[in-house]
Amino acid sequence: MKRLPRIEQYGLIGDMQTSAHVCDDGSIDWLCLPRFDSSAVFAGLLGTHKHGTWQIAPAAPGPSGPRAVAERRYRGDTLVLESIWRTPDGSVRVLDFMPPRDGAPQVIRIVEGLVGEVAMVSAMCPRPGYGSVSPWIHEAGGRMVAEAGADALWLDTCVRQVEKDGVVVSAFAVRAGQSVAFVLSWSPSHAPAPGIPDANAALTETLALWQDWTRQCAYDGPYREAVVRSSIVLKAMTYGPSGGIVAAPTTSLPEEIGGDRNWDYRFTWLRDASTTSAALLGTGYRQEAQAWRRWLLRAVAGDPENLQIMYGITGERDLRERELPWLPGYEGSAPVRVGNGAADQLQLDVYGEVIDTLYLPHQSGVAHCADTAVLHRRLIEHLARRWQEPDEGIWEIRGGRRHFVHSKVMAWVAVDRTIRLAEAGALDMDVAPLVELRATIHREVCDKGFDPVRNTFTQSYGSKELDAATLLIPRTGFLPPDDPRVIGTVDAVRRELSTDDGLVYRYRTCGEAAGVDGLTGDEGTFFLCAFWLVDGLALTGRLDEARALFEHLLALRNDLGLLAEEYDPIQQRQLGNFPQAFSHMGLIQSALLLQQMVAQSSRRQGGVAVPTPRSASRSTRQSAADLTPQHA
Repeated sequence: MKRLPRIEQYGLIGDMQTSAHVCDDGSIDWLCLPRFDSSAVFAGLLGTHKHGTWQIAPAAPGPSGPRAVAERRYRGDTLVLESIWRTPDGSVRVLDFMPPRDGAPQVIRIVEGLVGEVAMVSAMCPRPGYGSVSPWIHEAGGRMVAEAGADALWLDTCVRQVEKDGVVVSAFAVRAGQSVAFVLSWSPSHAPAPGIPDANAALTETLALWQDWTRQCAYDGPYREAVVRSSIVLKAMTYGPSGGIVAAPTTSLPEEIGGDRNWDYRFTWLRDASTTSAALLGTGYRQEAQAWRRWLLRAVAGDPENLQIMYGITGERDLRERELPWLPGYEGSAPVRVGNGAADQLQLDVYGEVIDTLYLPHQSGVAHCADTAVLHRRLIEHLARRWQEPDEGIWEIRGGRRHFVHSKVMAWVAVDRTIRLAEAGALDMDVAPLVELRATIHREVCDKGFDPVRNTFTQSYGSKELDAATLLIPRTGFLPPDDPRVIGTVDAVRRELSTDDGLVYRYRTCGEAAGVDGLTGDEGTFFLCAFWLVDGLALTGRLDEARALFEHLLALRNDLGLLAEEYDPIQQRQLGNFPQAFSHMGLIQSALLLQQMVAQSSRRQGGVAVPTPRSASRSTRQSAADLTPQHA
């Protein structure tokens, strides 16, 4: 049995309809076909190689099993993964990618000889149904096909293929200047066989697609490489036909090794997708923002009173959660879940994220369409009736509803952005009652959600616990960055929820706080929350500290620039579903904010007094609610 790699040892390839996870030992251990939310045909990531994998690697293993590649990288600003193997006999390069879909979804792997002659092995073990089904593997018209139920997997190559114990094996050698291509295509089992593409032509087309897209990036700041890579990741997690954005392309990668905080993220959360759309818009990608707006209109339809916090990638509403007992889970982290019961929760902050994202395109010159205006009005009318209710909040707790401070702040954001659009003439609504509602929400949050003794906003009304989501208060414009309550909240989160090097927990899950979310066990620090701390430090005048923390977070990315949801500061490894849209969105937005703050600081140094480290200038305060990034 091959060793189980760490999460960060994987790279991502995809075609904007689904994706595959390629390990640095040459194996693909996760692939859902034909969509992100379809059953996995390779599920080894959540079990063993017997649950489905496809490895291409040198034939001679290292002393401790399959060796890792000598080096790997994405080819330029694309999603084509390039891995180089070096052996005593020579070296080879493997190119892994999924071409833009024109018919069947395909994974293409091209093995190129660089030096000498290297013996290679391709071993594909298909297991549809999340690793539960052994398919019928046979030859059909000179091609190898694995069929099971509704699925058919066709593997085409120029080298000999044999089936052995449910594994399709090819042993071959490549010399310098030679190449061997493998093409895996999916089709419905009842349909005609898919065509066999020209692998090199598909490579050229795939490279061109990504290069053309990344050239549209408008960001040209000091962290451009990281911003572009994160933008590519977010684009890769967008389901092209609908515009829906998955929170992550995996399910059940654990938030604690051996724990049961394992969730399916292959759906479109309104919150995650809204903020992801905002991040892409902030880097110049208007088309993605418009596609997301169209998706939202279709998903919510004429029923905003029954707004779900998440939907399927084409707007499906039934996301019932179930467990897959035959999968042992990543490093024994069970259960493995598909579907997500949080779809039925009440999360009032979602109204703020969605309405904020409807406001952002208007800021960027995208017209506020009539259909969107109708939806907007109905959303705000519904929120006005429900904002005083307790909810499950941004973190989707399963331990009972509370009056979460972040939820109330985002309700304020929804009303505030509605007022702005109405005052700009983009939305036909009576402003007077909205202004009164905005003031009422603001007053209640400051009265009930603030601890004057510790000078910090708390997780919920009457609670002593903290929540990293309160770091968003200055970003939303709820309070100016130089307000003592904002500075106190940033300091409190830093003191009580952060590690020494600035990694941030969402909230405490142990001690007196245990059980607040209704779950057992613990979890890692959240990358997104650490990026929020970057923002809080920058906005409150501690720009050098903000940049130092941001660069530390960049150093925690894997060698391909990818981030999971969480990080374990003890074992120093990534945790949770991977890659995570929230993490990459947070990276982009922090980079955009730092760029703006540095520019403002430079202007002030050119003729105006620079603020002290614990205050913010009036210009910063005015812009905090108008930033294109998070909750602008």
